[in-house]
Amino acid sequence: MNILKIKSWYTKNHIHVKAWAIFIIYEVSITSIVNKGLGDVGSYLFHYSLNIGLFYFHATFFQKLMNGNINFKNWLYIPLLILEIILCLAISYPVDYLLSTTIYYHPERPKLEFNSIYVLRVTWRALYFIAFSSGYVFLLNSIKERRRVQKLEKQNLINQIEKQALENDLVQSQNNFLRSQINPHFLFNTLNFIYNDARKKAPLAADAIMNLSEMMRYALKRPEASELVPLSEEVEQIEHLINLHKLRTANTINFNLEVNDDLFGLRFPPLILLTLVENMFKHGNITHSVQPCIVQINYDRKNLVITTINMINDVKKKEVESHHVGMENIDKRLNNFYKDRYSFKFYKDETNRYFTEIRVDIENPMAGLNQAANI
Repeated sequence: MNILKIKSWYTKNHIHVKAWAIFIIYEVSITSIVNKGLGDVGSYLFHYSLNIGLFYFHATFFQKLMNGNINFKNWLYIPLLILEIILCLAISYPVDYLLSTTIYYHPERPKLEFNSIYVLRVTWRALYFIAFSSGYVFLLNSIKERRRVQKLEKQNLINQIEKQALENDLVQSQNNFLRSQINPHFLFNTLNFIYNDARKKAPLAADAIMNLSEMMRYALKRPEASELVPLSEEVEQIEHLINLHKLRTANTINFNLEVNDDLFGLRFPPLILLTLVENMFKHGNITHSVQPCIVQINYDRKNLVITTINMINDVKKKEVESHHVGMENIDKRLNNFYKDRYSFKFYKDETNRYFTEIRVDIENPMAGLNQAANI
């Protein structure tokens, strides 16, 4: 297990190991030539271990100082150097003295003294390795900064490519939109022709065509989901939808739309009211003889209350779960526009009737519009 750890450590730090080995061989070779012989092996091991430790000790703190990880001031760098030199002297002299008086003791060798020459020699070696350490930190930061710049340049290039792709998609979408305008004009012209032709021969079919045409026209000019529309336009679409169902079922549906007060100037999120009514047709019993489907809209210039009531269609009970998902989506959309100025409830009572109720505090008919513009 220890061998695996050593191999893993060497794999991560092999460049450091090789660099120190080359440096030590170079220095020992030069000093042996100058001094005409090698020094004590133990002394070599101790001093290189001390200086290499100083190298990484200084690099660690200097790196943190440059990165702002330590709350140091720039002028405190000098006290750090002095502290490191004092530590080197405090460690170096006792070990050197012990080695010279025990393992490498020789009567003819002068006794080691803690004097100015010794202090200068240790200080010089400490500053020598501290300078190397500082250069090493600057090199690492330079490489890191270069990689950061390269990453930013790469990201900028990617952003430009994505921007160009978006611009191309926008041009394509504009072309598709212009082409799509041709089809609606052709469609509505054809529907008008069929309506005028069927108005005398089949008035019911003509009414159905007219209602369908108006709903399609409204769907094509439908605003974005973050905008508000006149509530009166939504009511018109509900009337068209009710008329279509009456024509389709030979007027057998029991459906009442009650609008109390003028809705002029009142704006509301699009398709919420239409979704509620479509859910009534989809999940409700619209042909119940006693209990009609009811949509009530009450507006008193301060509060808007929208209520729907319908009998639940027993045949479609399996679709109740999807119905609740639709209600939750309506609640989210109302929250986007009105925040804490609304309430939305939906529930079933003991008589198998389904209720929904939307209450909105309308302080100002344009307040919702201003709020929506900030979404």
